[in-house]
Amino acid sequence: MTSRLPVFGVSLLSIFAASILSAQEETPPGRLPISGASPAASPASTTPPLSSALTPAPSPSALQLTDVLFKNLKARSIGPAIMGGRVSDIAIDPHNPFVFYVGLGHGGVFKTNDNGVSFEPIFDKQPMLSIGAVAVAPSDSEAIWVGTGEANDRNSSDWGDGVYRSTDGGEKWQNVGLKNSRAIARIVVDPKKPEVAYVAAMGNLWADGGERGLFKTTDAGKTWKLILQAIAPHEARTGCGDVIVDPTNPEIVYAALYARQRTPWSFTSGPTVIGGEDVGGIFKSTDGGAAWKKLGGGLPVQTGRIGLAISASNPKVVMAVVESFEGGTSQLTDLRSKSGGVFRSEDGGEKWTRMSAMDPRPFYFSQIRIDPANDQRIYLLGFALLVSDDGGKNFREDLGEKVHPDCHAIAIQPGTAPPPKPPKPEDKNKPPKPPVCQRLLLGTDGGVYQSFAGGKNWDHLNKIPAGEFYRISLDDTKPYFRIAGGLQDNENWVGSSGVQSKEGIRNCDWTALAGGDGFYVLFDPTDRDTFYAESQQGEVHRINLRNGELRRLRPEPPEGQPRYRFHWNSPMLTSRHKPGVIYLGGNCVFRLIDRAERYSVISPDLTHNDPARTNATGSGAENYGVVFSLAESPKRAGVLWAGTDDGRLWVTENEGGKWTELTNNLSEPARGQWVVHIEPSNIDANVAYVATNAYRSGDDRATILRTADLGKTWQLVTGDLPPDNPVEVVREDPVNAKLLYAGTHFGLFGSFDQGTHWVHIGDVPPVRVDDIQIHPRTADLAIATHGRSIAILDDTIPFREFTPEIAAKPAQLFSVRSVTGAYLQPGFVDANGKGIYRGQNPAEGALFTVWIREFTGDEIKIAVTKSTGQPVANLKAPGAPGFTRLNWDLRPTKDVSIEYGGDDPKRLLPAGDYTAELTFGTTKMKQTFHVDLAEGITPR
Repeated sequence: MTSRLPVFGVSLLSIFAASILSAQEETPPGRLPISGASPAASPASTTPPLSSALTPAPSPSALQLTDVLFKNLKARSIGPAIMGGRVSDIAIDPHNPFVFYVGLGHGGVFKTNDNGVSFEPIFDKQPMLSIGAVAVAPSDSEAIWVGTGEANDRNSSDWGDGVYRSTDGGEKWQNVGLKNSRAIARIVVDPKKPEVAYVAAMGNLWADGGERGLFKTTDAGKTWKLILQAIAPHEARTGCGDVIVDPTNPEIVYAALYARQRTPWSFTSGPTVIGGEDVGGIFKSTDGGAAWKKLGGGLPVQTGRIGLAISASNPKVVMAVVESFEGGTSQLTDLRSKSGGVFRSEDGGEKWTRMSAMDPRPFYFSQIRIDPANDQRIYLLGFALLVSDDGGKNFREDLGEKVHPDCHAIAIQPGTAPPPKPPKPEDKNKPPKPPVCQRLLLGTDGGVYQSFAGGKNWDHLNKIPAGEFYRISLDDTKPYFRIAGGLQDNENWVGSSGVQSKEGIRNCDWTALAGGDGFYVLFDPTDRDTFYAESQQGEVHRINLRNGELRRLRPEPPEGQPRYRFHWNSPMLTSRHKPGVIYLGGNCVFRLIDRAERYSVISPDLTHNDPARTNATGSGAENYGVVFSLAESPKRAGVLWAGTDDGRLWVTENEGGKWTELTNNLSEPARGQWVVHIEPSNIDANVAYVATNAYRSGDDRATILRTADLGKTWQLVTGDLPPDNPVEVVREDPVNAKLLYAGTHFGLFGSFDQGTHWVHIGDVPPVRVDDIQIHPRTADLAIATHGRSIAILDDTIPFREFTPEIAAKPAQLFSVRSVTGAYLQPGFVDANGKGIYRGQNPAEGALFTVWIREFTGDEIKIAVTKSTGQPVANLKAPGAPGFTRLNWDLRPTKDVSIEYGGDDPKRLLPAGDYTAELTFGTTKMKQTFHVDLAEGITPR
């Protein structure tokens, strides 16, 4: 019996052809030879200006690896879904309101066919999962448009590769262009022609150029026309932030232009980013985009981001939430603008009235909607959902008190306004209360909510594992280890890698710790109930789950001294060599002791400390000039590494007594770039890996360097990682120094030759992977994604053992882990329905991993026997090339239970030593393993 371990709901990776090249064939792109070549001798990269000629040719006996050879070794999604990630758009099927689509800023597109009872990912086979816009054609429910690349301008926003279209409700997708648009804010489809669409393209958040402005297609994306853009030379930084069409006359189009750009230390928008010119604003066309007029008539100047809405019941009513820099700006938490706010036109945009100064955090929100049945009912999105019943004059927040803050998307179902009630006698002289649509869907930083009461009594549809994790850590709880980590805008959490129940890992199996945005979480090695959690700007907390104590412990300088600088995501780690010591990174390195109650500074300021780049205001997301990566050598006490966001790399060999700068030793293109991760070797104290990225400066290349002499010299080991795929984390296996893992913006990769060649592993979707941890006891690979929560690839011991010699064999059965058998509690799986998220438990029993070199037509057969030779189980699987995993549940299989059983076949077999024998064609081999039973279980 073959173990089928679905991850994330569907098949997740684009995989190459299943053929295996002959030894004489040249290595084409995507086919990765295993060889013994040293990356130090042959650094390689396929990304200019690095020479692709440096990639060594495969040796005559080298096997060509492809992604398809790893597709059967699947990571399992464990959630949580209790607080989702950022929702960027929601679209309701106009012909079947039980069907709607959810676009995630980082996690792809999910679809429900049952009004939110269950969701399935439908976009995971595409190369990028950052979503900006989703639209269903009003005249054809099967025609779905998706714009990739989130347009919310966060420091953590990812990018996309254009527009996708499906003609079968999301089963299959085709990229239909605008691949250089990077971020798409809105797609509007013609009400009667599903092949006609307008796309608001924002462009690169971090660099000039690309496809920006308003684009139109009349042939389903075969061709595109740029119909609105900023005047030269400002089109390089100005995109289109929103677009709407008149539902009764699609030739009437309104669009908003918006200039913005981030640097690693700042965010600038509006006239400031384009030399003071005021090229943004609202524009109108009455001929389908052939000609445009910039609207004024009461609108402010010096505009930034603008959101637009048009009334379905009265299309002459157009509304806008307008960011304006005229008269200055306010604090982040101030909901009102000095000159901008909510504006309303009753004549199709000719004249505008400022209804309200409300305009919360414009770059992040700027979304406004008009109730389809009532043009006086206005929804404004911000930290909370704001609502007005007088056309935008007055807003109240009471509808948002039961939902997660930071609202980014709202969908209103037309036709859900209740019929008017007969007036009461005492109200007969009062005007009738206007209707309000009752069914709303709201997308926030915490996921999707649904209301059937006009915005009251929200139901949190927490069934999408869309958590945006930054960092995770593991403990050694048995039988299932715990995982703790921090989520974007969703605190810090701790949960388990598995539960002793057939229910699977539910949301209620996770416990919230402290924090706003969550980042690093550390387990106290002496007290399982104590955690050290970190939130933005170095806010360190100690939390005790047993007694509820919460202590804030961020280091603070003496009064009158320069402030310490901390990053949005400040590195924090426990020492492996000195119990009770915690290291924390700010602009310098801190040593915390006494349960983090006391601290000392053990480094000078390790950054360039450029005053022009270290004084940004706001939420802390633009904090700069700080230590971003911090690591301790597992092999040698006192060796600490520190890397900064402004491109400096340091090492100390005496716990901070003396620091040596290594920046100038780094090779290009890493020198001077953001040091995102440092990985000291588990095996050699002189070896370390450094990952840098520079996408914030317009360079998307993947960069990993390796040193074998404590930082004196470095070699590039990025090899043939896909180009334009920045790396966020690199890990070395603790046993096999040649085995590396890399988490990138578009998926998880592994290398079996120290970085010369890389291949997709774990069948993880192309989502950003921010952290990877390898459990020291189980060898499980815990994968923290920024958009799809956490996945676990169980038992990576076969990867440790996978050598060129084994790859050349017809078949191989890898070492089998010892296992402890236990009975799972039945739970209420059959009674609770499908409206509950369940993360996947590890497979029961023993895992067998088999390598098959090539297809021969033979089956994989594994026979399990006791130490006495008595058969207890026979397993089979198709003999597909690559890795195949089977699992045995520690019970006799049916073909042997009658002859040798005599007991209840559902009962576990006794503890002891067992042998698994692989048969594949003429190849036979054995592995022994041990089985224990959980305490108290009566053996057969």
